Amino acid sequence: MVRKRFVVRPGVIDDVLVNPGIGFTTFQRFNGDQLNAGNKWTEGFPIDYQPFEGSLANKDHPMTSIAYYRIYWRFLEPEQGQYDWELIDRALRTAQERKQTLMLRVAPYGECELSDVPDWYRRLPDVSGNPIQPRWRVDPEDPRYVSCFGGFIRALGERYDLHPGLESVDMAIIGSWGEGEGSELLTQPTREALMDCYIDSFRETPLLMLLTDDRTNRYGLSRAAVGWRADCLGDMGGYWSNLKDIVGWRADSANEYWDIPLDWSHMTDCYPQLITLTGVQDAWKKAPVSFEVCWVVQDWYDRGWDIDYIIDQSLKWHISTFNAKSSPIPQEWEPNVRRWLNKMGYRYALRKITYPESVEPGGELDITTWWENLGVAPCYRRYPLALRLRNDSGSTVLRTDADIREWLPGDTLYDGAVALPADLLPGRYQLELAILGTDAVVPAVQLAVEGRQSDGWYTLGGIEVAAKI
Repeated sequence: MVRKRFVVRPGVIDDVLVNPGIGFTTFQRFNGDQLNAGNKWTEGFPIDYQPFEGSLANKDHPMTSIAYYRIYWRFLEPEQGQYDWELIDRALRTAQERKQTLMLRVAPYGECELSDVPDWYRRLPDVSGNPIQPRWRVDPEDPRYVSCFGGFIRALGERYDLHPGLESVDMAIIGSWGEGEGSELLTQPTREALMDCYIDSFRETPLLMLLTDDRTNRYGLSRAAVGWRADCLGDMGGYWSNLKDIVGWRADSANEYWDIPLDWSHMTDCYPQLITLTGVQDAWKKAPVSFEVCWVVQDWYDRGWDIDYIIDQSLKWHISTFNAKSSPIPQEWEPNVRRWLNKMGYRYALRKITYPESVEPGGELDITTWWENLGVAPCYRRYPLALRLRNDSGSTVLRTDADIREWLPGDTLYDGAVALPADLLPGRYQLELAILGTDAVVPAVQLAVEGRQSDGWYTLGGIEVAAKI
């Protein structure tokens, strides 16, 4: 006997969806905090926590699901082998309270004494910078650097890998702010030893390596499914001629120092080439891509840069997250940012589902589905797709075996069946669907379709549970 099947085609919506692992991030701040004023920002130092007023809204900045925290090594290991984990623990707790997860980078050092390597490391005999790369504050080829900084990273992984509130970890190995400048100059044993500290220690938490050079990035990809990030999205030129506005250098001396033409830009002379040369074009299929604003978005506006070009390039590179440094977004660009947010990362729309009009206790509920990912990347966490049967007498949640990490941009078909409990009471039920969080209990992912209820489940229609004859 062929059972009748219901066909449901939910309507697609264009709302901005705040979902796990995608979108804008706050920076050294959390949802509900005051943003940075003007064109300045802070980074690398312990968070200056603001009083929480009760609202998670961010004025002139999108609501986010991620808080990004960058801190210098010196603050987390003030004495050798003694760790101040509370700096990270408090950030994780606060992020959870503000409906966010925490993205983390521990930078080995910055550019001045206040952001130097730990004092105890500086006191070691003959610790100095490396003349091969003037901006290295210490020599990474000194085996003590791998032993000490690498040892800290291993301790970090031992404590925090698999932490449910940790979104991802940046693989900072050298350079100011941990951005990896000069990594192409490392010897291969040192390069591998530094990267292995992360890859061996964070086996579950996603890792993002800095987009730097061919040997470093290809080695990372050879070891694990790592993502990548770049920290100057939006630079359309004039970067070097404006260095005097940032650090007081003359443009001509900066040109000589950096050996880069003054009309060079990240968006046209760096990222397109590096993404190709380093082999990271397809890394997005398994791990996230993240960008950070060059200066702040207001600088883009002040310099007259084309916001839509910047957005479209980032989407071409399969961006999942963007750090705007907790600085305001120009109001004139809010429609542009809305378009960006509706493509950034994943955006799952259930286009069609079929299911039987009736099922039996102890039997199976089989579904066929057509999904469309309207974003530019998949979700990188295996959140379970689940069905729920609900009526006045109670509800039953049934997890499918779907792996949403495989739902790349475009169309995906998923057909599956779930076993029904043998003691399921006969009667009329409402059939509902949701993508649950890591706890496999509460819906975590909003879909780009109509039908969402206040508890996060999506209504599909009625279904009859008929007693066995």
